[in-house]
Amino acid sequence: MFSNSNLDENRVEAELKGTTLLVYWHLLKTRKQCVGVRELQRALGLSSPSVALYHLEKLRNLKVVKKDKSGEYCIKEKVKVGILQQFVNIGKYSLPRFLFYAVFFITATIMYLLQYGVTFIDSVFVIIFGVAASAVFLYESIRLWRRKPF
Repeated sequence: MFSNSNLDENRVEAELKGTTLLVYWHLLKTRKQCVGVRELQRALGLSSPSVALYHLEKLRNLKVVKKDKSGEYCIKEKVKVGILQQFVNIGKYSLPRFLFYAVFFITATIMYLLQYGVTFIDSVFVIIFGVAASAVFLYESIRLWRRKPF
């Protein structure tokens, strides 16, 4: 799960919640760049720069964020704990894992219908299975999307 053996998985899981998780998520979205305290405060609408600094230092103590010479913070270690395990990062975007399964079953069902149509009794079972699987995975994707910390 962690590429760096210095990280204590249980400690990171316990500490990476609430606003700290929002700060970490924001850093993940801007992982190519470093973020300053005031910039983070404005981006997340935190009440003061000291609140942003508190959460950044908390992440630094967890060894998932580093501070550069100019005083800005960057991602040092990418961790997948809690709800973060259910998302896949593609560039700046984070998508629920179930979305890929939903797209697969929707596409497979549509391709089957285009190829064979509803000509046999077997087709009805295939269509029911495809639609049911698509609906379940789509429902789970939407449910995860609503729970996202950003």
